[in-house]
Amino acid sequence: MFRSTAVVLIAVAASPPPADAQGLTHRGFADLKAVVFPQEAPNDPQTLVIDLLLRGEVIATATDWLQIAAGADLRGNTHDQVDHRWDVDLSDRTPRRPLLSIRRLAATLHRGPVVIDAGKQFIRWGKTDIVTPTDRFAPRDYAYVFDSEFLAVAGVRGMISTASDSVDVVWVPRFTPSRTPHPDRRWTVLPENVPVPVVLIEAAMPVPDRSQVGVRWNRTGGGLEWSLSLFDGFNHLPAIEPQPADPGAPPVVFLAKRFPALRMYGGDLALPTRWFTLKAEAGLFTSPDISTDNYVLYVVQLERQTGEWLIIAGYAGEAVTTRRADRTFAPDRGTARSILGRASYTIDAARHLAFEGAVRENGGGQYAKAEFSEARGEHWRWTLTGTVIGGRDDDFLGQYRRNSHLTASLRYSF
Repeated sequence: MFRSTAVVLIAVAASPPPADAQGLTHRGFADLKAVVFPQEAPNDPQTLVIDLLLRGEVIATATDWLQIAAGADLRGNTHDQVDHRWDVDLSDRTPRRPLLSIRRLAATLHRGPVVIDAGKQFIRWGKTDIVTPTDRFAPRDYAYVFDSEFLAVAGVRGMISTASDSVDVVWVPRFTPSRTPHPDRRWTVLPENVPVPVVLIEAAMPVPDRSQVGVRWNRTGGGLEWSLSLFDGFNHLPAIEPQPADPGAPPVVFLAKRFPALRMYGGDLALPTRWFTLKAEAGLFTSPDISTDNYVLYVVQLERQTGEWLIIAGYAGEAVTTRRADRTFAPDRGTARSILGRASYTIDAARHLAFEGAVRENGGGQYAKAEFSEARGEHWRWTLTGTVIGGRDDDFLGQYRRNSHLTASLRYSF
């Protein structure tokens, strides 16, 4: 399967792109990535993983008020993290990444101050970086926890804007959960009471079938931009319940995932000053689920552009108002109570550097990422990324300390 996918990627990347038709644009890339882990994990001895990704997107402008966008992904992987079936996936609900999927399929209608997006699309809320509390319609693919990708959701989004105000209303009839790491791979950390070796199996659990809704009001004026938002739906990050099923050797443990109902009351702001831009964002999260916490997640950050540098520094915090959860997979809360930072430097038109990191306020966990990227000609770009993770077993960041890794990628854009 890996060799077949590689052949397809190479053939598509090497073929010349078709000429653009009037009102039709296209773009895409073929990406080859190698991930090297210096250490073995207790449940995963593999230290080299190779990923292949072919992504293409077409945008058609039918009239001056209608635009249609469609995109697809074709994937390959050496570590069984991609489904082997050639079925075209539209839902993004499979435990493994789909081999062939429709990444985006949406129509945009705009007339005057009104814009309506309908279909599978990316919906982003909030203003802060690294941790974005109010971004509730943005599930992610966490196959690699510290290198996650956003997943599109199927729904309708309507926006109406004036000179100083805009209202954003979202309806999502079909819930899309975040994709968690595969149970028998290194990004799934074994519970403390589970012996090694063990066979972990992701239990088949029904996903919520009720629709989700949200509304966001954004206002700009007097040098300040701020918004208020309301979300009523489900947490796309699951509560996980280990269920021992077989006392044999090695034992079998089922990991049952639930996606509790969730309501979020949030707000964010951005205030430019002479020296920096102040950004803040917070969300109050409540749930009727008796095994889910009620909590407040907030971020305060400073952003400054100076020369070729863009620097972001801030703090992500959390206050639990009702503690009820036992075990969850929550990277947003797991990165809270931390000092966060991100910086990027543009060396020239072809090269750039980027840095990112987080340190727990109690020193229990930390991670740092550095990236160098260089373009060669019009189509080629290579990127080298190093990620170092450290900390204690009982910390969300620290539990991945054996997963420090080096990533090298080569991309051909067309």
